[in-house]
Amino acid sequence: MSPSAIFEPVGHESLADAVVAQIEDLIASGILKQGRKLPSERDLAEMLRVSRPKLREALAILEERGLVTTQHGEGTFVAALTGQAMMPALLALYERHEPAFFDYLEYRREQESFAARLAARRATKADKERIEEILTENERAWRDNDTKAAQEADFALHSAIVDASQNATLIHIMASIYELTRRGVFYNRDFLKTIDGTGRQLLAQHLELGRAVIDGDEERAAKAATDHIDFVEESFRLGIERSRREAMAEKRRLLSER
Repeated sequence: MSPSAIFEPVGHESLADAVVAQIEDLIASGILKQGRKLPSERDLAEMLRVSRPKLREALAILEERGLVTTQHGEGTFVAALTGQAMMPALLALYERHEPAFFDYLEYRREQESFAARLAARRATKADKERIEEILTENERAWRDNDTKAAQEADFALHSAIVDASQNATLIHIMASIYELTRRGVFYNRDFLKTIDGTGRQLLAQHLELGRAVIDGDEERAAKAATDHIDFVEESFRLGIERSRREAMAEKRRLLSER
């Protein structure tokens, strides 16, 4: 979507304040998320139909409020509003601490079920069209065995459903959680695929989740979200147990060769 579609011309009363109010509203509602780059100064001034000096005044106010940051030579970005979900030392500890992964899944199970229920109730025509496009991309990636595209479509679907919940707090917090997922701290899609076999089950779960939201079926959407996380949890438990058995078998083999 072009950035011009989300910015509207402002009136002539307190131009800088009007610009600030509009951008604050876009950030608060989760349309502009942390890390998102704003259009160039020239383009943004044209979209809002304000002078560049007035735009700079508005951006200075937003920066003073900690909502945007300006990087020399790079542009203006929405600031890191929710901060890091976890600091690097804790992330490293979690990677070594198996129970933490299941705590993470427990958290996601509740939040994503809640988000799916809200999305089924509140999704707009634009939300549903976006979800339908992502489902199509999920199917294409599976047919082409395109691992990278499948992973991106996976992230996109979960994010789109959270966005469709229209709950700004949920949108911002889950964006931070999904960043951990994207970095592979807790979630390894390739590993899941070895349990699934072809990835067909993952695809079917995503299709059911997305279509339940599109159909406006709250109970079905919440159940689809829960079932998906349950599948992830059970798959990882099976995988961990399999790895342990293989490690024990290898030790027995080495002993028998002596």
